[in-house]
This record gives sequence, C-alpha cells and structure tokens, in this order.
Amino acid sequence: MSAYRAVVFDFFGTLTRAVQRGPQHAEIARALGADPEAVRGVLDRTFRARARGRYGSAEATLRWVIEQAGGRPRPSQVRALVPARINALRADTKLRADAVSALTALRRRGLRTAVISDCTHELPAFLPQLPVAPLLDSTIYSVRLGVCKPDPRIYLAACEELGVTPAECLYVGDGGSNELTGAGAVGMTPVRLVAPDLAHHLVYDADTNFAGRTVRSLTEVVSLIDHSQIAPTAVASR
Repeated sequence: MSAYRAVVFDFFGTLTRAVQRGPQHAEIARALGADPEAVRGVLDRTFRARARGRYGSAEATLRWVIEQAGGRPRPSQVRALVPARINALRADTKLRADAVSALTALRRRGLRTAVISDCTHELPAFLPQLPVAPLLDSTIYSVRLGVCKPDPRIYLAACEELGVTPAECLYVGDGGSNELTGAGAVGMTPVRLVAPDLAHHLVYDADTNFAGRTVRSLTEVVSLIDHSQIAPTAVASR
C-alpha cells in the first residue's frame, strides 16, 4: 500500500506540454492599441504580481498591462477582449497525452489529486472545461489565494482541501516558481518532470538547485506509486 494519500501537480508544463505564447496575444495587443513586444515585456516582468491578483480583476489587469505598454484603450474595448485573452491562454495550453490516463490511474488506486498553479485569472476560467477537471479533487490558484509558490500557504491550502498532511503528498512539477524546493520545505515529496518538450517552456524562477527525483512522463508517476520507489519526506522536528 502506498505511503502517499495524494498527488499534487503543477499545471503549466506539468499536466500540459511546454507553453509558449501564441499569435493571439499579439492580436489582442494590436486591437487595444499597443505594441505586441511592449506588451510581452510587461507580461514577463509582472507575472508574479499578476499571478497574485495585484492589479484586480481580469479586465482591470488587462487594462493595466496595455496601459503600461503605451496603449490607451477605452473601457469597452478592454471588456470586449477579456474573453479573447482567456481563449489565447487556452490555445497555448495542450494537455499531455498521458494526463488523463495518469490521473485516472491514481484515482483508481485511491489517491486524491490536486493542482496548484501560479496563474492569472484566465486559468480558473477555462480549466473547468478541460478533460482533467473531473479528475481533480482540488484546484488551488495563486490569483485567488493571493500568494505564489514557493510560499508555504499555497501548498498547505491544497493539503487542507484534500484532507491530508504534507508528508502524505507527492508533488510533481517542472520546477518553475521554485515550486519543488517549496514543496519539500513544507514536507511534501517533490518530483521533477523532465519531459523533453520542456526545453522550450515559458518558465519563471526555475528551480535550478533541485537535485531530487525526476520522471520523464506522468505515467512514470503512477509507476513510482506502484513500486514504492521513493519514501515520503521526513518532517523535520522543530
């Protein structure tokens, strides 16, 4: 019987293939009167603040980004393009071929599953329509919680919703946002996904110092559970 009661996944680059911004983002920028490269720069340097919800709603955040890039859109223009922004992020998102099968296999083994994602307002808008949604017992979004990985609160929120302790959780991620170090710090067992496509992944604050266990596919995560090849992280005494 597995020592783990839950497996917690990162979303972008973990349940999905590598993410890069597609052409729809440039189209939105132009429609709102801003240079696409200037918008790209604002998006890159403000990701963590936007992922904490610092600039308000999806509409308010889009307006702020465009204004920082030199655009002066009318409120009605911004409002009309919020759905396009959601669609653009969804178009960038391709689930891994084994995402559904791996989650299904874990749940058949009696494990609970969750996603913790550093994300902006768009992911909560479209993830419920994805095939993985019914296979997740909990979804923790930074933009709703107000903190990003590796803040302990984001991991503990998932544990609370799942009804497990950190030591009972396997955490799987590509390593963005220093997420693996953060998961280990709260007592989870972190595992890095090193799928080949991640060489081209859009990532912020990569967990470059992580030297723990790795897998090359989500299917390998199921094998780790089955063969008890790793032991849960010991919880340090305080």
